[in-house]
Amino acid sequence: MSLLTGCLGQSDVCGRAPLNTKIVGGLNATEGSWPWQASINVKSTGRLFCSGSLISERWVLTAASCFQSNNVSDVVIYLGRQTRNGSNPHEIPRTVIQVINHPKDNSFTNSIALVQLSSSVTFTDYIRPVCLAAAGSVFVDGTESWVTGWGSINSIYVMLSDVLKEVEAPIVNNIECSTKYEQTVTDNLICAGFVNETGRSPCRGDGGSPLITRQGSQWIQSGVLIYGFCGQNGIPSVYARVSEYEEWIRNYTSSSLPGFLSYPVIYTFMNAGSVNHSSFPLALAFSIITLFISRLF
Repeated sequence: MSLLTGCLGQSDVCGRAPLNTKIVGGLNATEGSWPWQASINVKSTGRLFCSGSLISERWVLTAASCFQSNNVSDVVIYLGRQTRNGSNPHEIPRTVIQVINHPKDNSFTNSIALVQLSSSVTFTDYIRPVCLAAAGSVFVDGTESWVTGWGSINSIYVMLSDVLKEVEAPIVNNIECSTKYEQTVTDNLICAGFVNETGRSPCRGDGGSPLITRQGSQWIQSGVLIYGFCGQNGIPSVYARVSEYEEWIRNYTSSSLPGFLSYPVIYTFMNAGSVNHSSFPLALAFSIITLFISRLF
């Protein structure tokens, strides 16, 4: 087992999942595929009530709605967990020091929370932080994304999955998402899912689950699950848009800062071959590339 040490601003460590060699939507996730996945449970009963994502040695990101009726002193978070009831040789538990809900949380918007762990964790191939989408990141319609959790596998009644599940969830633009919900989906929200299919979606018990997108060799979290219809009627799920909360997250995690990465990263060659990178909307990037190519011929 390889070990990694954390560092301030963990952009060199975050989002790397060396054991994630194959992804199959809607099926069991292979062990170690999503090393930032956090299982949030009631300590006294063992009941799973939410998921979250490890973002640094001391912090987990989840939905604020997860802690509206749960006592912080009776919460335990499992990292490196694959099954809820089976053997988890790479698992470690952590209790919780405090939960910081966003001050403007109203259950649908700004439902995002930071959970401080009782002690730091050591990163391994099975326990690693995810990268967070930096301010200004743009996830355009159709961007391939994934959501993971142990939530219900039945839309009629709650029947939690024993094994961590993964499902593809392409980004849905906010205009179309607003039409589906018949209300405005604001800029601090992001939607994902299949609008022309049913049955492929997070469900009850998946609150706080991370929505993630791959960029090169790293995975970036774009959303925190707050609302969905369990795949019914082709309505996409709604997530808190992580990039809108970079400043707020930084304010509370400065002693164990997560890694923030811009999405997408466009590489440009300037100044006699030196490489610079920055974040651009894809449409603008393609326009620049087209203009550059047209000047070559």
